[in-house]
Amino acid sequence: MERKRFIDEAVEKKQAFFNDVSDKVWGYAEAGMKEYRSAEYMEEAMRKQGFDVKTDISGIPTAFIATAGSGKPIIGFLGEYDALPGLSQEAGCPVKTELEAGAYGHGCGHNILGAAAMAAATALKDYLEENHLPGTVRFYGCPGEEYGSAKAFMARDHQFDDVDACFTWHPGTTNNVWLCGSLANISVFFTFKGKTSHAAATPFLGRSALDACELMSVGVNYLREHIIPEARVHYAYVDVGGIAPNVVQDHAGVHYFIRAPRVSQMMEIYERVQDIARGAALMTGTELTVKIHEGLSDYIPNEALTKVLFRALQEVGAPRFDEEDRRLAAEIRKTLSAEQLESYRNTYAPVEEMQKMIEGGAVLCEEILPYDKACSPMGGSTDVGDTSYCTPTAQISVATEALATPGHTWQITAQSKSSIAYKGLAVAAKAMALGAVYAMEDAEVLKAAKAELVKKTGGTYHCPMPDEIQPTL
Repeated sequence: MERKRFIDEAVEKKQAFFNDVSDKVWGYAEAGMKEYRSAEYMEEAMRKQGFDVKTDISGIPTAFIATAGSGKPIIGFLGEYDALPGLSQEAGCPVKTELEAGAYGHGCGHNILGAAAMAAATALKDYLEENHLPGTVRFYGCPGEEYGSAKAFMARDHQFDDVDACFTWHPGTTNNVWLCGSLANISVFFTFKGKTSHAAATPFLGRSALDACELMSVGVNYLREHIIPEARVHYAYVDVGGIAPNVVQDHAGVHYFIRAPRVSQMMEIYERVQDIARGAALMTGTELTVKIHEGLSDYIPNEALTKVLFRALQEVGAPRFDEEDRRLAAEIRKTLSAEQLESYRNTYAPVEEMQKMIEGGAVLCEEILPYDKACSPMGGSTDVGDTSYCTPTAQISVATEALATPGHTWQITAQSKSSIAYKGLAVAAKAMALGAVYAMEDAEVLKAAKAELVKKTGGTYHCPMPDEIQPTL
């Protein structure tokens, strides 16, 4: 049977099964690295599809690898299933209606992300079995993308080293391949220890840890002028030393995120921030403790592999939405502010096709955007970056949300359990599976993808986290 037709039918035959996986994970809505019910349900789902499942990967109870087939090449699919705090929302409802106040919700669509990657892995397994072809299919169950960075720990433990090509995707507002990188990110706690004293009677006997935090922040703010403009440094106080103004604070701490387009740039800035923290400790006579919490590498898109995935996405085509889908998307659009809509328009100003859609009043993206290499790194960070340093990696975005829907919002939670999501899930699964077939059956593609990875990385991966840093569970 012709490849595309087989993949289409393989996904469609099991669409209801994977819709159910998506819905179950949506309902569990668990925090990163604590997705116990979600992981258990997905593990059992993969067993039902004929995969062998290995759990507790890299010391993470909710990480797993499902494997089928044997021999080379080895193709990986990345799945995620963590939710976000405070984004609980009724499914398919265009009015903010929390299911439970302050509870977690899938405001980044990871329930669909994981289910579609599972469907792609299953379709590829079925294709290899039907055609008696060699090759190994792996589905990586990757918890904690939002909080926990499981892929970085898995990469540090060499879980991706023998993979020939890796595919993933992300729910979004558009249908396109990812040709942009992401920002490397290191999460660090700076803790100062001082000495208490009466702030009025004997302040000279005290050593203020809070002063150290504030001096550090001043120093970092002056540093901003002297780092590359694409970098980002932001922080939050995690301990201010107590509530009594008349007691010199003997403990205080601040949590920093340091981001840059490449992991090497990030680490250079991190060293300078550490120097500032040491200076703040010296100025205040306090003791400094520095602890890395987690760290992510930047995403390196593999163009040789991405071209194959783009071909597959074009052949599969955009999701075919109906009037009910457009009605829900239009209602979601009404909840967005003028500022949010303007920001979205500005984001896609250079993309002619998007401008036509927006100006024409479209509420859903119903076409494939062109292959465009002229893009800057996205503003966020993802642990997919660590995978991309270990093996050639390509990913796509598929429309599962109304145009202009902002990330990490209740509006995404509402749409992530709807017919819009199901249609995007099917397209993502078909495109990834078909792209994987094309890559597996063309040794030159895999060879070129590997050569490109070595050229871009030097053939080595250095995890931003020291070996002593363990997953936060």
